[in-house]
Amino acid sequence: MKWLTGILLGIAAILGGLLFARGASPSVTGGEALDNPATLPALGLVDDRGQTTTLAHGDGRLRLVFYGFVRCPDVCPATLASLKNSYGTLKPQQQQKLQIQFITVDPQFDTPEVMRAYLDRFDPAFTGLTGRATTIDEAARDMFVANVKPQPVMAMDHSTHMAPPSGQGADNAEAAGAGASEAARIHGDQVSVVNTAGQFVRVYTNSEVIGGALQQDLPGLIQMYGGG
Repeated sequence: MKWLTGILLGIAAILGGLLFARGASPSVTGGEALDNPATLPALGLVDDRGQTTTLAHGDGRLRLVFYGFVRCPDVCPATLASLKNSYGTLKPQQQQKLQIQFITVDPQFDTPEVMRAYLDRFDPAFTGLTGRATTIDEAARDMFVANVKPQPVMAMDHSTHMAPPSGQGADNAEAAGAGASEAARIHGDQVSVVNTAGQFVRVYTNSEVIGGALQQDLPGLIQMYGGG
């Protein structure tokens, strides 16, 4: 029966090797990959240091892109806090391959200085982009992010929220501030993955971000889209 023992040991060794390889190569199970990766256009924007740049510009790192605004009362800070926690779970060499980028949908209020101060509350490594409202609108469309122009808010309560339009379950409605002169803003709350070549390749819903699916996938995303 020595031959049978040898076969069983061989099978065990193969299975062990497969399990080791699976552990050494993190997988990506969440989010939704685009059937056709979209190359981002060179739309002119301004970064949080006041320097001109473009939507397409990258620095060789994988990018996680989130659209929001500084005066957002709930979803934006919750999402950025979740991204901060996820970023903190990475090893230093993994962090060096990842850029978390916030793009404002309220460029009139969110100047480079305002955004920089806001992002510093989460992580100084996070970066921000602002620019002309029309350019922001175009950038959002190119990344399939809803960005509805603010509508008048009749109630005085600063917690007033507008319900998202039918069929926009992934979007969130948020009040920009108190007072009838303020306006509610509806914008997409997903997080987009942009590879090192400047291609929009994958998207995570906000529930996947808050729920931890993105955090679990980060090592695999860096390996798959960020150059290993």
